[in-house]
Amino acid sequence: MALQETFEKQGNWLFKRRGVLPIFVLVVGLGIYLLTLEMQGMMFSALAPYWIYYEFFCLLVSLLGVFVRVYTVGHTPANTSGRNTEKQVADSLNKTGIYSTVRHPLYLGNFLMYFGIALLTCNIAFILMFILIFWLYYERIMYAEEQFLRRKFSEEYLAWSEHVPAFFPKFKGFVKPSLPFSWKKVLKKEKNGVFFLFLIFCIFNLCGWWLCPQYIHLNWAIIVLAIFTGLSYIVLKILKTKTKVLDEEGR
Repeated sequence: MALQETFEKQGNWLFKRRGVLPIFVLVVGLGIYLLTLEMQGMMFSALAPYWIYYEFFCLLVSLLGVFVRVYTVGHTPANTSGRNTEKQVADSLNKTGIYSTVRHPLYLGNFLMYFGIALLTCNIAFILMFILIFWLYYERIMYAEEQFLRRKFSEEYLAWSEHVPAFFPKFKGFVKPSLPFSWKKVLKKEKNGVFFLFLIFCIFNLCGWWLCPQYIHLNWAIIVLAIFTGLSYIVLKILKTKTKVLDEEGR
C-alpha cells in the first residue's frame, strides 16, 4: 500500500479513537506528576509558595484552548466541526471566522487544552513526549480529514487551503464569520470538554495534596469550579436529552 493510502487509513483509524489522547495525558501525566513530586520534594518545597500561581497559569493555557474551541464551534453550521467519531462529516466547507486563519482550529484548541495539563507535571521529558505524540497522532488525523475534504470540495478546498495554514494561525486576511455566534450550540457541544478539564485539574490538585500536603495546598477555586461545571454538565445533559431548549435550526 502506498504511503498516501497508509497515512489516510491510519488517520481514519485514529479519528475514531481521538478521545483516547485525553485519557493518556491524564493517566500517564498524573503518574509522572506524583512521581516527580515525590522524587523532587526539595524543588517543590521551594516552589510551594508560588505553586498555586503555576496551577492557574497551566489552567489559563488550557482555557485558551477552550476559547479556541468555543469560538470555532459557536460560528459553524450543522454537520461541520463536530464530535462525530464514526466517519468524516462536512456538509459545507468552513472558510470564514477562525477558519480563515487556520485549517484545523479544533485540534489547535485540543493541543492547548492538553498542553496545559502536561505542564502541570513539571516534567520536561513528559512535556516533550506529549508534544511528539500529539504531533504524530493528529498529523495522521488531519491528513485523513484533508483527503476527505479535497475529494468532496475539490478546487474550492485547494484554493482555500493554499492560503490558510494547517495548524499555526495566520491572522492576516481574517474574514468575519458568516454565521452569528450560537451559545446554544456551544453549551450543547462543549459541555463535556469544559467539565472534564476542570475535573482533571481538580484531580491533579487533590492527588498532589494527598501525597505531599507540605508542598501542595488545596486549590479551592479549582475545586469549586470543578463542582460547578459538573453540576452544569448534568443540567445541560438533561436539557439536551429531554428537551429541545438547546436545539437551533441549522446549527
